[in-house]
Amino acid sequence: MAEPKKFTNRLIHEKSPYLLQHAHNPVTWFPWGEEAFAAARAQNKPIFLSIGYATCHWCHVMEKECFENEEVAELMNAYFISIKIDREERPDIDSLYMEFAQHLMTGSPGWPLNLLLTPTLHPFFAATYMPPYTNQHLLGMVDLIEKIHKIWDSEERESLIERGDKIVSLIKSDVHTQGSQIPKKEKIENHAEILFQLADPVYGGLHGAPKFPIGYQWNFLIHESLRYRDPRSLFLTERTLEMMHKGGIYDHIGGGFSRYSVDERWIVPHFEKMLYDNAILASLYLEGWKVANKGLYRYVCTDILNYIIRDMTDKNGGFYSAEDADSEGEEGLFYTWKYDEVYKILGDNEETGYFCEYYQITKEGNFDGRNILHTPEDLQTFASKKNKDPQWLGNLLTKQKQQLFLAREQRVHPFKDDKIISSWNGLMIFSMAEAGAAFENQTFIDAAVKAALFIKENMYKNNRLQRRWREGSSQFMAGLDEYACLIRGLITLFEIGEGTDMLSWAIEMTKTLYEDFKSEDGAFYQTDGLDESVLIRKCTFQDGAEPSGNAIHCENLLRLYRLTGESHYLAQAEDILKAVSPYIDSYSIGYCYHMLNLIRYYQQKPVRVVVALNQSQDLKKLLRGHLFQKLQLFRYVIFAGMNDDTLADLIPSLKNQIPVEGKTTLYICQGETCLEPITDPEKMVQELCAARTD
Repeated sequence: MAEPKKFTNRLIHEKSPYLLQHAHNPVTWFPWGEEAFAAARAQNKPIFLSIGYATCHWCHVMEKECFENEEVAELMNAYFISIKIDREERPDIDSLYMEFAQHLMTGSPGWPLNLLLTPTLHPFFAATYMPPYTNQHLLGMVDLIEKIHKIWDSEERESLIERGDKIVSLIKSDVHTQGSQIPKKEKIENHAEILFQLADPVYGGLHGAPKFPIGYQWNFLIHESLRYRDPRSLFLTERTLEMMHKGGIYDHIGGGFSRYSVDERWIVPHFEKMLYDNAILASLYLEGWKVANKGLYRYVCTDILNYIIRDMTDKNGGFYSAEDADSEGEEGLFYTWKYDEVYKILGDNEETGYFCEYYQITKEGNFDGRNILHTPEDLQTFASKKNKDPQWLGNLLTKQKQQLFLAREQRVHPFKDDKIISSWNGLMIFSMAEAGAAFENQTFIDAAVKAALFIKENMYKNNRLQRRWREGSSQFMAGLDEYACLIRGLITLFEIGEGTDMLSWAIEMTKTLYEDFKSEDGAFYQTDGLDESVLIRKCTFQDGAEPSGNAIHCENLLRLYRLTGESHYLAQAEDILKAVSPYIDSYSIGYCYHMLNLIRYYQQKPVRVVVALNQSQDLKKLLRGHLFQKLQLFRYVIFAGMNDDTLADLIPSLKNQIPVEGKTTLYICQGETCLEPITDPEKMVQELCAARTD
C-alpha cells in the first residue's frame, strides 16, 4: 500500500498531467481561476504564476529544487498566491504572458515561465528557471521572495503596480488586426532568397544550433520548386530531409522525431517527442516523397505515423500530446545504448559489427557513456564500402532494429502526456489522411477518421469546440488555433473521400470563427473574448513551432473558396493577408506559412477535380491514389456520392456534375477551362497525370 502523501494541494482535482505532477508539492498551488484571483485580492498579495508542461525538462528540475523544497514553499505560501498553468491547456494565457515576459526580461523567455502579477493580473517580474538559492549566475527563489515581499510591504509597491499597468497598456495598444494591401507576388521570391541564405547546405535546416525541424519552411520551398524549378529549393529541402533522418533527432528504433537537436548536425536531441512536430514532419516527408519519389522519404513518413498509431493513440480515437525526454530520472536513458548492451542483444558476431559501425555505436559513446544512434552515410554508400548487397544489408539492419525495439520495450518508458488536444489532433488528422490517400494505406485513413469522430463526440459541445480532453473530461473553450487546425484536417478528410459530414462540420466551425473571432474588416483574434481573465484579446500572425492560427485558417478559407466557389471565404482570406503584410515586409522568415498561402492565393490555374461516384462507388480507390500520389502545386478534390443533397446544397455547381450513364465520372477543370466528362478509367488516369504536369 502506497504511503500517504505529506502534502496535497488544489491541483489534485485537475486533469492535466502537468498540474497533477505538482499536486503533492508543499506549495499551496491554485489552478488559474477566480478562486485564486479572489484570494489575491482579499489577502492583498502578489500572484506567483508558473507556466510549464508535462514533458518540460527544466520544469521538472525547478519543481524538484524549488517547489518540493519546504523552505521555498513556506515563503511562497506566506507571501504569494501561487498559480500553476499547463501551457498546453491554456495556450491563450501562456502566449499572452510570454509576450509580457519578453518586455520584462533581458534574455529570451522559455519554460518554465515564472511571473509575478498584481492581484489585477498585471505582470511586473518574469524569469525562466530559477534555483532555490542565489548563485553566481542566477537569482534564487528565496532571495526573490524576500525582496518582493519587502517591496510589496512598502511604499515602493506602487512602482510595481505602475510597471504592470504600463506593460499591459503597451501590449494592448500593439494589437494589430487590419491591413490595406495584400503582399505583392514578388514577396514570394524574396522570401525564398532569404531562406536560401539562412539554410545550411551541409547539414540541412537553418544555420546554427540548436536546430529545430521547422517542417513548414521546407514545405514552402517544395512548393516554390514547383513554381520556378529553382534547383536550390529542392536541393536544400532534400538535404534537410536526409540529414534529419541520419541524425539522432530521429528515433531509428521506434520512429518519430524529438523536439530539437542541440547541435548543428542533428546528432544530440532534446529527447521529448511532441505530437505537433511529428504531424508537421510526417507531412513534410510525404511531400518530399511526392516530388522526389525517394523511398527513404516514404519510409520516414510511414515510420512516424506507425509510431503515432502504436504509442500515441487512444483506444477510442484521438492522439496523445507528448512523450518526455526523461526516464528513471535521466534524460535520454530510454533512447540510448551501451556498446556491450547492443552486442549482448544482437550477438557477438560480424553482423552486429555492421550495425554498430553504421549507427556509430562505440565503447566510449557520444552521450554520457551511452550511444545515440545516428549515421553519417546513406545505406548505399555503407553497403558499397562493405562490399555487401544494399538490400541484404537493409534487411539485416531492419531485423536488428526490431530486436533492439523489443529489448527497449522492457525498459521503463518515458512519461506519456495523454491529453488529447484538438489543435494538435487536427494537424495529425491532416497528415494521416494525406498519407493514407497517397500510400493507399487504409490504417492511416481510419486513424484520421476515428480521431475526428472522437473529437466530435467528446470535445464538441453545443456547437463549440473544446481545447483538451483527458480521462473522460473535456475542458477549456477552443481558440483560433484549435478551430483552424481541426478545420484543416476535416477539409482534407473530405477531399480524400471520407464524406460530406466532414465538410459540413468544417464549414460550421468556419462560421463560428467568422461570427465570434473575426475582427471587423481584419484578421482573427486568438480568443472569443468571453474569458475576462485573459487581459488582452490578441491577434497574432507569427509562426512558431506550429504555424499561426491565422496562417492555417487563411489556408482553410482559400481551400473552401476553391471547393465551394463562395466568395466570402476569399474575402476573409484576403483580410488575413492584408493584416499580415507589414510583418512580411519586415521579417518574412517568421511568417513562412503565410508565404505558402501567398503561393496558393496567386496560383493562376488551380485544378479542381470532381469524382462523381456511381452507386457502387467504382474506381474510388484507383482515382484517389492517382490524385494524391504526386505533388501538384495546389489542387482541389471532391468525391461526390449519388443523391448527396447536403453536398449539392454546400456546392451548388455539383448538381450538374453527376455520373454519366451510371458510371463513375471524372470532371477536371483547370482555371476556367473544363474537360469533357470522362468515364473511361484509362483516360481518367491519363488526364490526371496531364493535369499534374501542366
